[in-house]
Amino acid sequence: MKAMKVTVLGSATSTGVPVVGCECNVCRSQDRRNKRTRTSALVSVAGKNILIDTPPDLHQQALENRITRIDAVLYTHDHADHVFGLDELRIFNFLQEGVIPIYGNKKTIGRIKKIFDYIWDPAAPVGGGKPMLEAHVLKGGFKLSGIKVLPIEIFHGKQSIYGYRLGDFAYLTDCSAIPDASREALRGLKLLILGALRFRPHPTHFSFSQALEEIQRLKPERALLTHLSHCFDPEETDFFVSHQVELAYDGMVIEL
Repeated sequence: MKAMKVTVLGSATSTGVPVVGCECNVCRSQDRRNKRTRTSALVSVAGKNILIDTPPDLHQQALENRITRIDAVLYTHDHADHVFGLDELRIFNFLQEGVIPIYGNKKTIGRIKKIFDYIWDPAAPVGGGKPMLEAHVLKGGFKLSGIKVLPIEIFHGKQSIYGYRLGDFAYLTDCSAIPDASREALRGLKLLILGALRFRPHPTHFSFSQALEEIQRLKPERALLTHLSHCFDPEETDFFVSHQVELAYDGMVIEL
């Protein structure tokens, strides 16, 4: 298998952390791991960069991680905190002088085309330019940069969305349930990044204990939690080590 680098670009839930107006210990913390932008990840393999989601903070994330190339984008679903940074892709079009393919399920691609209709409207004013994209509806696995990409159906409340497996790495954010068939496709992972919103139950996201249960079922070599609210404090290292899990943080890099 080709060497792969996974960069956690953002690790926060939709509010970001610190939360506006909040004075809790995490939101007032000076620990850089508690400065979380909205959830996203970058997979680098064979000189190519595959982005997972385009959150509103993508501009900041690209600058902080010195990203100058995006070769493809995988979308998990159509919620604002996962797609509203899409227009930031145009700078990569300019840098690369080429079109960027984007991938997702039928609902996600349809919503993106509706929200960002000017991109596909030839009569829309260009202004400062608009992203040049090729949209693809996924129905099964395919190859990007020589690595197999497998969309994994998961549930975000009642909504069917995608997680992704790329080689021995899987990324499942905004998850509240994993169907049995999808769980089988997640065996033998070296790295799993899984969403866990908070400690209390939530109708559309795994809680901490629910995420741990899935990790115990799937048995990846290494597990990280993402899409974190301000309930989580990485300074409580002993607690998370005792549960054999780590908290993802912005700028975290994992080599596979």
